[in-house]
Amino acid sequence: MSAARVVEALRLAGQTVATAESLTGGLLCAALVDVPGASAVVRGGVVAYAPEVKVDVLGVAADVVAERGTVDRLTAEQMALGARRELGADWAVSTTGVAGPDPSEGKPVGTVFVAVVGPAGSRVIDLHLEGDRRAVREQTVAAALSALVARVEEQNDPAPR
Repeated sequence: MSAARVVEALRLAGQTVATAESLTGGLLCAALVDVPGASAVVRGGVVAYAPEVKVDVLGVAADVVAERGTVDRLTAEQMALGARRELGADWAVSTTGVAGPDPSEGKPVGTVFVAVVGPAGSRVIDLHLEGDRRAVREQTVAAALSALVARVEEQNDPAPR
């Protein structure tokens, strides 16, 4: 999935996006802003690597982090909701997971959650990726771009395919 396709879909829809990233550390937002014209659609991004940043900046519920951990579907969804709210975007996409080399929070390397939140609600996808740290992060960015463009195009062209 190309970031250019995401930027074009958002531009055609007259909509904006924000990112909230943990394991990708800004790679997702960087992929988007590498596209010429991205300034028309990208509001910004938050790299929330530490749990307290997820809570204090993005508004992830502290009890969610305490009870479920940072690598969790609900954490991913709340990260995206917070980015959308705080950055004033139509859409937000978040990434959280275990890039490796070691397991984290009892979850194996390659466990990733990507959330996409937009005008019509949210969707979280679970990924089980393989490879080294770099590969997991790159695959996460590609999956996040694919999930985002699918939701944007689905909402803006609701006719059955």
